[in-house]
Amino acid sequence: MRFWRRTSEILGFSRVPNRDPELLEKGWWHSFEFPSGERVDGVRSTQGLNRQLARFHVPNDLSGKRVLDIGAWDGWFSFEMERRGADVLAVDSWDNPRFRYAHTQFNSRVHYCVEDLYDLTPRKIGHFDIVLFFGGLYHLKHPVLALEKVCALTRDVAYVESHVIDRGLRSALRATRAVMEFYETNELAGRADNWIGPNSRCLLALCRVAGFARARLESVAEHRAYVTCYRAWDCPEGGYSGSAPTLIKAIHNRDRGINFCSSRDEYISCWFRTAQRNLRREDVRPIVGAWGATPLSLEPRGGDVWQANFKLPPGLDSGFHDVKVGISQGAFSNACRIAVDVAPVTDSLVVTGLCDGRTWKPDEVRLQPDGIIAVWVAGLPYNADLNNTEVILGGRRLAVEHVAAPEAGQPTQVNARVPADFPVGQHSVQVRVANTVSAPIDLMVVVR
Repeated sequence: MRFWRRTSEILGFSRVPNRDPELLEKGWWHSFEFPSGERVDGVRSTQGLNRQLARFHVPNDLSGKRVLDIGAWDGWFSFEMERRGADVLAVDSWDNPRFRYAHTQFNSRVHYCVEDLYDLTPRKIGHFDIVLFFGGLYHLKHPVLALEKVCALTRDVAYVESHVIDRGLRSALRATRAVMEFYETNELAGRADNWIGPNSRCLLALCRVAGFARARLESVAEHRAYVTCYRAWDCPEGGYSGSAPTLIKAIHNRDRGINFCSSRDEYISCWFRTAQRNLRREDVRPIVGAWGATPLSLEPRGGDVWQANFKLPPGLDSGFHDVKVGISQGAFSNACRIAVDVAPVTDSLVVTGLCDGRTWKPDEVRLQPDGIIAVWVAGLPYNADLNNTEVILGGRRLAVEHVAAPEAGQPTQVNARVPADFPVGQHSVQVRVANTVSAPIDLMVVVR
């Protein structure tokens, strides 16, 4: 489904006519007072629009800020952000003539883009300090994907306003469960342009799962919820206190590597050590680069070691990023690096040493019943991992079990398992990454 696909053909869409009598009568959704003195009486009054914006505590001075208004419609919020000093991009999936008329009346410099929400990416339009996403979520069949798109475009904060079903739920269910209704046809208000109805608790959960570090409910009024979503963790007054945990490793939760693809739904697993006991998931604050992520799980791994899993934050630039973790209001840990959208590239690979990974005897591996070979390689790219580094023994590819983090100017250790049925005798060892292969080095395979 395209953004707003089920909305009125009268207003430029193709599927379902809008039977809102007030909108049909007025023509405009937003009200305006133009510099010429002309007044437009839309469905939403200027007082109501101002009240909506006030619920989010948007700063009055937005000088130097870049703002994105998704689903701009007639454009009142876009032009108000411009009035406050922001550089504004307004986006909708259809070319609204009323927006263009208002744009002319204000002699505005707001950029107007006719584009589908699902097609918006940081590579196309960049990142924005503030993103407005008002009245759009419940019109979308894929709400989490939509919020992931919003998150990817947000540098600092997103303001989300949506229809919610709090009033129709029992108080106990409202307080304890994240629930959402799905509307196959016109169950909501007799309109077929509505797909979902979350309660406010569910709306907050959707925002966190989509990749925001924090989601704060500002208010709920007249079946509408107002949520402020942050990309970063809050900094406590007076700075961070308490000891920092020690990050042991941060890897792909599925393939155990350090390479990630920003266009996929991928997750990071991090292992860390802390003296703090009785940790809750809510106590753990991972960050990747400058952006936080809400942990989806937290498990003890014995002693003082814990494992947390969290979503790769949407919108990361291609390159290497530091992963850190903090506990409650304490300082953040040391960093482990991951690669996002980085192809492994190297011009030369040189095997500088071989030995048995158990006995450390050079130039041989002992089967007992299987064997472990440790290979030291110069020239491995920084994002070499279990999935893109091959160890080939006698023409047979081995299972790579460990790739150490490369250190500048030093060979990198790679461990691979030699199966128990491998023939004894002398064989050549080579290492391959992408299209680069090292020269062969002899290794003796022996039995216990």
